[in-house]
This record gives sequence, C-alpha cells and structure tokens, in this order.
Amino acid sequence: MFKEFKNFIMRGNVLDLAVAVIIGAAFGKIVTSLVNDILMPPLGLALKSVDFTNLFIDLSGGHYHTLAEAKAAGDATINYGSFVNNVIDFLIVAFVIFLIIQQANRLKKPAAAPTTKECPFCHTTIALAATRCPNCTSNLLAATP
Repeated sequence: MFKEFKNFIMRGNVLDLAVAVIIGAAFGKIVTSLVNDILMPPLGLALKSVDFTNLFIDLSGGHYHTLAEAKAAGDATINYGSFVNNVIDFLIVAFVIFLIIQQANRLKKPAAAPTTKECPFCHTTIALAATRCPNCTSNLLAATP
C-alpha cells in the first residue's frame, strides 16, 4: 500500500498540481496585498469611505444600526452588504489578475515564422522559398494556383 501511495505521489501531474497550488496561493497573497494595500486606499478616498458592511436585513424584526449590534443580540440577518463588498473585491482582484496576465503575455517571445513547407507531391519537408522539390524534382510553382 505504501508503494502504491509513493507511485501515486511521484507521478508528474500530482507534483505539478501541488506546485501550482503553492504558487497560486503565494500569487493570491501578492494580488490581495496589491488590491488591499495599494488600490483600495485611493479608491476608498475617492468614494468617501463607502462601506457596505452595515447593509443587512434583520429577519428577527429588531431594529439595529449596525450589523455588529444585530449579531451581538443573536438575531438572524441577511448580510447583503458584505456580499456586495466581496463581489466588488472579487471584480477588482479579477481585473488586476487580467492586467498582470495581459502584461505577461506581451513579454512572451512571439512564435518564429516557419522556414519550411511540405512538398505537395512527395510530402517531404523542404525550404519555404524552394521552387522545385530537391527530392522528387517536382516544379512547385506549377502546383500553386
């Protein structure tokens, strides 16, 4: 049983997944810090410290000014303000990740242009600029429309 477990763990896809999860968690911390520590303070200043956390519906019929008061009293609440905050946070994080991935894709080296083609007669690989196949000696200009 231990040998089977060892074989399972040592498979490439399991190790790749483990590395991806660890790097993903670290990347998530970086993006969360970017959003919370760099983007949210100016956004909060621009929105005059708008906070949706105290928007809630008290299902017990009590009248509380803050969510903390309702929770301290033990009343059941629907916390739609917290949900709105989480949706806004998600959208900001998703947009930041989109921007990071977009910039990373720009840094990637573009694929090299092909330098060879296939002879339509004998199907061997030949130079892209060839006008006659060196293998079957077919005229390639006659084969193209």
